[in-house]
Amino acid sequence: MEKFEGYVFAALCSTNFLVSCLIFSKVTREQREPYMDEIFHVPQAQKYCQGKFSEWDPMITTPPGLYLASVGVIKPVVWLADLTGNVVCSTAMLRFINLLFNCGNLYLIYLLLCKLHPREKTRTASRRILSALSLSIFPVLYFFNFLYYTDAGSTFFILCLPHDALRLPQSRGAPRRLLRALSPDQHHLAGILRRHSGGRQNGRGLAGGAYQKEGGEVSSLPGAAVAVLQAAWPYAAVAGGFLAFIVWNDGIVVGDRTSHEACLNFPQIFYFFCFSFFLSFPVSLWYQRVIRFLQALRKQPLLFLLLTVVSLLLVWKFTHVHKYLLADNRHYPFYVWKNLFRRHELIRFLLITVYIFAGWNFLDSFRSRSLFWTLAFLSCLLASTVPQKLLEFRYFIVPYLMYRLHMPLPSMPRLVAEFLLYAAVNAATIYVFIAKTFRWPDSADTQRFMW
Repeated sequence: MEKFEGYVFAALCSTNFLVSCLIFSKVTREQREPYMDEIFHVPQAQKYCQGKFSEWDPMITTPPGLYLASVGVIKPVVWLADLTGNVVCSTAMLRFINLLFNCGNLYLIYLLLCKLHPREKTRTASRRILSALSLSIFPVLYFFNFLYYTDAGSTFFILCLPHDALRLPQSRGAPRRLLRALSPDQHHLAGILRRHSGGRQNGRGLAGGAYQKEGGEVSSLPGAAVAVLQAAWPYAAVAGGFLAFIVWNDGIVVGDRTSHEACLNFPQIFYFFCFSFFLSFPVSLWYQRVIRFLQALRKQPLLFLLLTVVSLLLVWKFTHVHKYLLADNRHYPFYVWKNLFRRHELIRFLLITVYIFAGWNFLDSFRSRSLFWTLAFLSCLLASTVPQKLLEFRYFIVPYLMYRLHMPLPSMPRLVAEFLLYAAVNAATIYVFIAKTFRWPDSADTQRFMW
């Protein structure tokens, strides 16, 4: 069964790559020159291809990982095929690197689904495969596979980290600790807590500070604390290194800081909940969940009243609007803000009821997860979204994938509905990008709509 599943998955990977190559060819023929942020990324990567690693465009706000990865792939091609750097470091070739990352993302997503849902391995393989295929064409991420943006590559390396953390057994060996240091993953710490708190109690219970595990080993709460500290020091080292970088760099932003200022934009978490609800409703929403929400409203009215009041305050005092959001009509968020939030001042407050339901639906998807895991996930989610002043759907890619990966595997009909939704959204956005061009009055350049 596993061998057959592998063959099917390999066939779908090949089909996915072929379809992506056809779309890539069409997009590249229509937009040959660098577009939008590519006007910064492509020249910088070409400098790296020429060996000019000391030259840097100060307008670029991301680390050079994509450029280094591109050189690592392209340079061997130059040497083996005896080509010139100008040929293989063209805009089209640089964009093609993201198609390779797309294949890697599909593979990593599939492996993570197998690791995160071990109880599902005895069931049909089609749910695992279709779920991985569906997430690999997640609309926002999939669109940027055809341009030289950083999203495909950064997602690939981020997905590598939890995969390594889940795959490696607990060990004190330096190589594995190093990998874990590069891979902060709450599953590791949660597993330690389970091993030090589970099993048959020896009569004294947790209150007594010790208990008997199934193998006869006596553990204790102090022992659990020591084990957590031993496992957590690599994570603390990563956090310390990050803080040191902020001090050394005099801020978190690399490059142009005037347009990337950190702030407390708490409504970003509400936007993310709505974004996640829209793109996950085929697999996350059903009749019983709506009934549970209504029952929760009836049983805990004070809690929901408190949530409403807090949300009102956060929307009122902490809503920030970036200048790009109001000025750049090439991005979809521009039209979301223009046609929804700017209709009337009260709209942003009236939407709080939608935020609360979307947030409740989001959290209810994690009912099978531990409280520790849920709090860790929410902490990371807040840290990655709230400081962003700009409403940009690309910032939601990784949080959404982690959310979707950790949900219980949906049924086959729901997965088919999710896949069709993603395929339809991708078809629409790519068609609009290619066919619905326009020009600004003060520019002769062709403009295109995109995420």
